Amino acid sequence: MARTSAREKYSDIIDMPRHVSKTHPQMAVSDRAAQFSPFAALTGHEAALRETARITEVKVDLDNEEKMVLSDKLCQLRDKGYPSKSVRIVYFKPDQKKSGGAYLTVIGTVKRIDDTFGNIFMADNTVIPIDSVLSVEGDIFDEYII
Repeated sequence: MARTSAREKYSDIIDMPRHVSKTHPQMAVSDRAAQFSPFAALTGHEAALRETARITEVKVDLDNEEKMVLSDKLCQLRDKGYPSKSVRIVYFKPDQKKSGGAYLTVIGTVKRIDDTFGNIFMADNTVIPIDSVLSVEGDIFDEYII
């Protein structure tokens, strides 16, 4: 059996002009290219992997003695009328997307301590929940004896 070439097989249509529709407009080359672009079945997968890999810290619970020292320091700040000396406050900020969080450090002056709602207001408008404070340090406490 002799093999026939593709040219011979389709000789009746191979030299015909390309069909152009009279009713449907021709598609733009950029739109034609978009038909063959890769399909992104896993949209957002990369972001989900990065979020899962992001490390958070666990909040440290202070013991009663550490809580008393912290409370005494906050009372000392209040009793001295929120002096203009800077303090360094380390506190825990919970993560919005997953369990855990991060420890942040704020250095500045305390504007006000609100025991009713349990917040420390800094001069730079940072609001720190008292329950999340890990430590308060500064020159103002140099004469402070534990």
